[in-house]
Amino acid sequence: MANPKDTLILNSLIGEGSEFRGEFKVKDLIRIDGFFKGNILTEGKVLIGQTGVVETDIRAGTVVVGGEVRGSIFAENRVTLLSTCQLFGDIVTRRLVVEEGVVFEGRCTINR
Repeated sequence: MANPKDTLILNSLIGEGSEFRGEFKVKDLIRIDGFFKGNILTEGKVLIGQTGVVETDIRAGTVVVGGEVRGSIFAENRVTLLSTCQLFGDIVTRRLVVEEGVVFEGRCTINR
């Protein structure tokens, strides 16, 4: 069941083949299918698709990773690492879901 705080309103999209460098502050959902380098800050959700490559620190409510992340993830609610995920960095969250096949090099802290 979806968390009432999770939203499906897509505020921003970095499409496959696109590059963006800088800082993203969004209200709801950002999806990254291209390349992003910088910082992401949202109370909403960050979705990194299979073709997404990010070099960033992510601070969000919920994070779902299907692509590659080089940086730390700080999620208030939950982090989900899909089977195609490659994560090189640390995680701090309340809940963690890891599918079989994930590549994860880093530390994980579960906060209640």
